Amino acid sequence: MAAVVSLLVAVLALILGLYGVSMAFRIARKPVDVLPYESGSLPQQHAFSRYHVRWYAVTLLFLAFDMEMIFMYPWAVVVADMGASAVIEMFGFLAILFVGVIYVWREGALRWS
Repeated sequence: MAAVVSLLVAVLALILGLYGVSMAFRIARKPVDVLPYESGSLPQQHAFSRYHVRWYAVTLLFLAFDMEMIFMYPWAVVVADMGASAVIEMFGFLAILFVGVIYVWREGALRWS
């Protein structure tokens, strides 16, 4: 028990010591120096600004394609062993994703103007 307590005390001392050294040697910076770097220019908007609602549809489209790839990689490994039923199931899955793409396209999320 004494070994565990001494180890905890040593770790706590190390953490506090490193924190103290960090505080002693830190450099005070002006607020301009800690702004996010954007190719040397100042940011045009606040970092917590709101996004346009069309980006949510684009995000859903990305997630649909991301999920497609997550399921297609393992499927490609076992499709030869499973046969035609695996191909039919994958085409059904892709058809559902294609319906999502058509919906996003009809809503105008793919137009950039």
